[in-house]
Amino acid sequence: MKDTESPALVRVRNLTRVFDVSKPWLNRVLERLPRALLTAVSDVSFDIPEKGVYALVGESGSGKSTIGKMIVGLLPPSDGSVLIRDTDLATERDPARIAAARSEIQMIFQDPYASLNPRWRVRDIIAEPVTARGGDASGLAERLLEQVGLAARDAGKYPHEFSGGQRQRICIARALAANPKLIVCDEPTSALDVSVQAQVLNLMSDLKDEFGLTYLFISHDLTVVRHMADTIGVLYLGRLVEEAPAEALFDNPRHPYTRMLFAAAPRMDAFGREVEPPKGEIPDPINPPPGCAFHPRCPIAVDRCRAERPEMRRLGNARVACHLAE
Repeated sequence: MKDTESPALVRVRNLTRVFDVSKPWLNRVLERLPRALLTAVSDVSFDIPEKGVYALVGESGSGKSTIGKMIVGLLPPSDGSVLIRDTDLATERDPARIAAARSEIQMIFQDPYASLNPRWRVRDIIAEPVTARGGDASGLAERLLEQVGLAARDAGKYPHEFSGGQRQRICIARALAANPKLIVCDEPTSALDVSVQAQVLNLMSDLKDEFGLTYLFISHDLTVVRHMADTIGVLYLGRLVEEAPAEALFDNPRHPYTRMLFAAAPRMDAFGREVEPPKGEIPDPINPPPGCAFHPRCPIAVDRCRAERPEMRRLGNARVACHLAE
């Protein structure tokens, strides 16, 4: 479980990302259309303690991957900040501080087939984070391949010679090559079958303990999240609606959306149960509803929910954005 005394390695504050999805200027003039702005992430704040595992869950389109890309610096935030220790990659001007912060971050992508260069040998793929900074990577790929359960001789092969699970192990080895402190895992097992998922997750858990890693784990699979995470943040339409320690969230979900997710999830002990399917569709992020974004689908919504956006507030060991969480 999470060590509550651990300092935060990552501090996310009021993070917002807006994409301009408007038609070209001339089309808007001729058709008299306004600009279309899509808010993918809206005012999200959380901390990731050092050597902890923080998971983000939610339906597709909830903003999970966008947050991950902003944390590693692949996307600049429209507003708010991401501090890696005390360095904000979006605003920092000191090249040495930027390089030091970036060297502590790596990412494992969702698709092990698309995230490896098919023209490079595995040795070059794994060594790239080190050689790109002018470091000595001799023998590095062979050592890391053995640590992730492959053979040293595999370093001379190409990605097409491996299965999906083996490719994801190569991606993990590449992430470890730069000796990072934080690894952002963007749905790292969703493209794999169930038995291989378990192997990869157990490997990631063992490597976390061995190397003292910190994970931001992005997933829509609640079973995977319960197995991996210390703390879970639940996203809906780009907004963080609930955050709690993993066991507390599963034992006592406080937000109606979190309860809906748990009710819809498959369970081994629930054959023959009658489950009411989730109501409604996710609202249009270009034109989100006023107040609480979940109120059009919420079974307990009141007038206040339709008019006033709830703020994240602490209830016990959780944080909840719901007027009626009690």
